[in-house]
Amino acid sequence: MAKAPKNAISPTRAEDYPEWYQQVIKASDLAENSPVRGCMVIKPWGYQLWENMQRALDDMFKATGHQNAYFPLFIPMSFLEKEAEHVEGFAKECAVVTHHRLEPDPDGGLRPAGELEEPLIVRPTSETIIGATYAKWVQSYRDLPILINQWANVVRWEMRTRMFLRTAEFLWQEGHTVHATREEAVEETERMIQVYADFAENWMAMPVTIGAKTAGERFPGAVETLSIEAMMQDRKALQAGTSHFLGQNFSKAQEIVFQSESGSREYAWTTSWGVSTRLVGALLMTHSDDDGLVLPPKLAPTQVVILPIYKGEQRAAVMEYIGQLTEQLRGQTYNGAPIRVEVDDRDVRGGEKKWHHVKRGVPIRLEVGPKDIEKDSVFMGRRDQPKSVGMSRAEVVGKIADLLGEVQQNLFDRAAQLRSDNTVTITSEADFRDYFTPKNPDSPEIHGGFAMCHFSDEDSLQDLLKELKVTIRCVPSDNNDTPGTCFSTGKPAEKQAIFAKAY
Repeated sequence: MAKAPKNAISPTRAEDYPEWYQQVIKASDLAENSPVRGCMVIKPWGYQLWENMQRALDDMFKATGHQNAYFPLFIPMSFLEKEAEHVEGFAKECAVVTHHRLEPDPDGGLRPAGELEEPLIVRPTSETIIGATYAKWVQSYRDLPILINQWANVVRWEMRTRMFLRTAEFLWQEGHTVHATREEAVEETERMIQVYADFAENWMAMPVTIGAKTAGERFPGAVETLSIEAMMQDRKALQAGTSHFLGQNFSKAQEIVFQSESGSREYAWTTSWGVSTRLVGALLMTHSDDDGLVLPPKLAPTQVVILPIYKGEQRAAVMEYIGQLTEQLRGQTYNGAPIRVEVDDRDVRGGEKKWHHVKRGVPIRLEVGPKDIEKDSVFMGRRDQPKSVGMSRAEVVGKIADLLGEVQQNLFDRAAQLRSDNTVTITSEADFRDYFTPKNPDSPEIHGGFAMCHFSDEDSLQDLLKELKVTIRCVPSDNNDTPGTCFSTGKPAEKQAIFAKAY
């Protein structure tokens, strides 16, 4: 057996977590930087992972009554101007199209020509353009509810980018719904954040906390924003999905008006909700290690990889055996679908081939050579465990679904334990400062985590958070029944929030 390098990924998480993240993306073939600043090329392995996320989420959306549609990439600037808070929230991130053709430049290049009558915004989010469409579709209460989701790309002109976490262009889904009553819209907002939490925990094996954003952290134009927050291995928080109750703000801006059962004219109530390719980054930072990517089996593009080991004339017998094994494994099901099996028969050294799949995060590896065939067995390695073991072929085939389930559960349990070990309750500003201040500012040592604190939203608190580069992640939906005292101001406080450094 080939020995692993001391660390397949360099630097390690402990040495330089941000650079480790970039190196895992490179080593696992998820994506690479593109010639366009701040944009990325999602490579086949990364895109297959996103496709698996899409399929699972799309099924969940449709199970809750939603349908898919598609709306324009370009949004007239006047549409954004109708909702003041919304445009203020996105103005600095907008990419703007002002011309519709190119013409030769005197210096031999090209220059924009044909100025547009009205600038077009490359969609940063679609509330306004979809709202304008809904205004035409909605006339009566009989037209409601409208439950639509869109899979699309969006552009937000970020100045500091990081692949998957924050890029100028990214892929996502955005749900946009219209309702006759406030109660229905609130119910929709809560339903969809629960869908996201279900997906995060049961598919991504990533524990999350559901909660409401404070006023300063809400989506621009929303009455309330719910989010799911996850802890990454460096103890920072990552917002993994949001669901927004928009009230009647966008209906009033876009004139989404309907005739009620009583005959009165009323503004509709709307919601929006979305997750993006940021989930790929979340998955990486939740589970991966210093050998590369670690994938939960439910989402892994390949769940089992079989590695033939042979010399010369041994190939025929080994491949025949593997062909039978592959057919048997694909005949088993996991998570309601046939197990995804890949056979890697490339002309590559065995050790190099093994580490290729380790770094890509394949949950289970099976190595098969002539000696294994004599015993009717395989050598099995799990990505979540360091050791490989010999198993009979019958045992592997019979237990493969259970093994994948064990990997899935183990990843969730490890992430949940990390969060539990790094979540504290803090009641004083001194302890808060100590928790979020590195013991050695020049060291890469990981510090902090989630701090549960009662708070009152005062200017002095905001100054403290800015100084320490900490944010209020959310006010958790549970464990908020007991009033307390603000850790910073000492004033009475009704709620607790999660405070953390974040991506």
